[in-house]
Amino acid sequence: MTQEEAVALVLDALESSGIDYMVVGSFAGNLHGAPRTTHDAGVVIEPSERAIRAALERLRDDFYVSDDAVTDALRRRTQFNVIHFESGMKIDLIVRKDRRFSETELHRRTRGPLAGRTVPFATAEDTFLTKLEWSRKSSSERQFLDACGIAQVQAAASDWDYATRWAPELGVSDLLERARETIRAR
Repeated sequence: MTQEEAVALVLDALESSGIDYMVVGSFAGNLHGAPRTTHDAGVVIEPSERAIRAALERLRDDFYVSDDAVTDALRRRTQFNVIHFESGMKIDLIVRKDRRFSETELHRRTRGPLAGRTVPFATAEDTFLTKLEWSRKSSSERQFLDACGIAQVQAAASDWDYATRWAPELGVSDLLERARETIRAR
């Protein structure tokens, strides 16, 4: 089973349980920017506790799930992961943050290909901004370079004024300017 197929199993369980979601992180970065190898996937979810429990029950035969991690993530609005037994693929299920940007991000989602189907993804601009945010939080140059790759590939097709409007709220205005300088230098 491929990584994408393992992710698709999780997405199927979310959909069958009526959970709004969007693919984010490296998979969204690969859709919008320069592809790179990854060993995990991120999915933002907006679940009720009942719906996420139903979705996870559908996955138990094929995935490791920690009930304690799920309970904690729902309570604190953070994330937990499920791990596919066969492939070792880790899928982070990220409870949507309680902030205006995250509400907007989920509302703006777009559709893209994954494992032979079309599924909801974060937009290029939102993926760019969250990559900058992760770069800030983790001091990760990889996340920053992923953001630059998205900006470079999507330059003509994206609403970068949108990114400029949200950058201050996310605390990434300086990284946005650094990304612009990096792209101009290439």
